[in-house]
Amino acid sequence: MSKKITIAIDGYSSTGKSTVAKQLAAELGYVYVDTGAMYRAVTLYLMRKLLVSDTHFDKEAILRHLPFINISFVFNKEVGYGEVHLNKENVEKEIRLMEVSQQVSKVAAVPEVRKMLVEIQQEIGKNKAVVMDGRDIGTVVFPDADLKLFMTASTEKRAERRYNELRDRGEDVKFEDVLANVKERDYLDTTRDDSPLIKAEDAIEIDNSNLNLKEQFEKVVKLARNKIEE
Repeated sequence: MSKKITIAIDGYSSTGKSTVAKQLAAELGYVYVDTGAMYRAVTLYLMRKLLVSDTHFDKEAILRHLPFINISFVFNKEVGYGEVHLNKENVEKEIRLMEVSQQVSKVAAVPEVRKMLVEIQQEIGKNKAVVMDGRDIGTVVFPDADLKLFMTASTEKRAERRYNELRDRGEDVKFEDVLANVKERDYLDTTRDDSPLIKAEDAIEIDNSNLNLKEQFEKVVKLARNKIEE
């Protein structure tokens, strides 16, 4: 029986972290956890309660609402991975909307939100055999992860991918707005006081600006199998 490892995949927004993490988890038979979806679910809840918007951010009320937020992953055999549920409601589609993307970095900067979700993430991954992606997996959630990857790509390439993804979903968006959102999220993610986005010292950086999905997947699978066989 091959050993089980913990795989942490961090990186900037729209670098395809979730895509490659899903593929890798399926290939290895591991549990996949999209931590970004967890922050998006919290954001969606707070937006529905009118506590977060472009012009409003009620931190005191946010903290009062945290005990009422329940986030779980329910496996969907049709797509092959666990979809995020907010208080037992499947919100996988809603959390990917541009409106949520514009608010999530602000919510993720709240220490109490991060503490709550990190505890859930650590509980999920305590038995290893997990692939988890996000912003602080290799630095905060699992600093002792067996394999740490850090995904990056040019700002323009990431904005292009995000733009195409949103258009494919039927959203009416402008490339300039998507590019501005990517830049803003980069700034907020890398400058927040609590668990900013940084590359762990022992993480392997993968710049996928010029890699297609197949090339990226093959590279990541090789790294994972080499680590498992050590």
